[in-house]
Amino acid sequence: MFRTTRRGFFQQSSALGLGLTAALHGRAFAANDKISVACIGVRGRGNSVMRSFAAELDCEITHICDVRETVRQQRGAEIKQKTGHMPKLVNDYRILLNDKSIDAFMVATPDHWHALLTIDGCLAGKDVYVEKPASHNILEGKMAVAAARKRDRMVQMGTQIRSAPFLQEAVDYVKSGALGKVIHGKAWETSRNGAVHLAPDSEPPTGLDYEIWQGPSPERRYNSSIVGGAWRWLFDYGTGDLGNDGVHRIDYCRHVMGLEEMPQAICCSGGKFFFEDDQQWPDTMFINYEFPGKVLQYEMRLWSKPKLFGAGEGAVVHGENGWVLLTNTSWKAYDADGKLVKQGSSDVGQQAHIRNFLDAVRSRKRESLNQEIYSGHVSTSMCHAGNISCRTGKKLRFDAQTETFDDKEANQYVGREHRKGFELPDVS
Repeated sequence: MFRTTRRGFFQQSSALGLGLTAALHGRAFAANDKISVACIGVRGRGNSVMRSFAAELDCEITHICDVRETVRQQRGAEIKQKTGHMPKLVNDYRILLNDKSIDAFMVATPDHWHALLTIDGCLAGKDVYVEKPASHNILEGKMAVAAARKRDRMVQMGTQIRSAPFLQEAVDYVKSGALGKVIHGKAWETSRNGAVHLAPDSEPPTGLDYEIWQGPSPERRYNSSIVGGAWRWLFDYGTGDLGNDGVHRIDYCRHVMGLEEMPQAICCSGGKFFFEDDQQWPDTMFINYEFPGKVLQYEMRLWSKPKLFGAGEGAVVHGENGWVLLTNTSWKAYDADGKLVKQGSSDVGQQAHIRNFLDAVRSRKRESLNQEIYSGHVSTSMCHAGNISCRTGKKLRFDAQTETFDDKEANQYVGREHRKGFELPDVS
């Protein structure tokens, strides 16, 4: 296994003069040049996103990085069959940092790796497409934004609905003033999830690099259930369903409402009320996010089959003259009397979102990204803040400048100590 430490890599890079103009500012692409992408984490969602990148003619999957040997071998063979080119297969992402042939990272690992891969990628001169949520905690996300700014990197978070045509139609409708003054929005998630029961701890299987899988999270003995997917429901690795699905609905609700900055206050009522199992995050949440003159609410019920407004997940935006209903693929506008006055639909925007990212990699125009890292950080931090309010049982005020709360207990959850060998770098 590749053992060079991350700190050692950056010291070595400085000594060797690797901070070249191309690495800092993005290389100039000729018309026929392909953007080389290293895909990190390709088991489930990562496989889908990688295939979307491979579908773009000006993009080449040059590297596949995954901690599972069987997964990277299988994905490599599939990409070769699809494109005619066999990617290089690696298990440790640090091998990729020194490779100047790589233009961009695609990150689709478990949540506890998202920010660190983004930060290290940016500092190594790579642009980054990172799946949601953008971080495991607020501090990590703040540092990811700082790293992207310091190295002038194009970083897009994979809330792909930002690139869906239907959502832009809804945004334009509200901006036209058709709803009048917009004050309230509500996003939700209702479903019947399965219970989470962990298998006994054991030794990691051959072919899995469990040391790297753990990454910055606290040391823990291998558990097949956690590594297999239950990580999402545990504090050390995931962000619960709020950070998993809620981030999408909160994001497009606040986007249509025109809320581009952090909330001023957050208050959550909820907890783990339904499931009697091993998951740690809440199964029931009712969160109020307060902004100047506006409020956004989020409702999560992971045990309830009945839908809201006919949708299992979605959002509504209310103005003085009507309201808008949003789902993952459509929007409908109603007047004050409840009459349908306008509507539209499209796909969820995944291919368009990746195309938007690749176009920004070529143009070096950060403002052209539909979900640039700061905006992704806002939506992600709203999820973190909701979780923190739930864990403390308190209404919290948030300082957008310091990205901390007015409460000592809450601030204990803003960041965490990273495991030795996977520390957060200095981005100042």
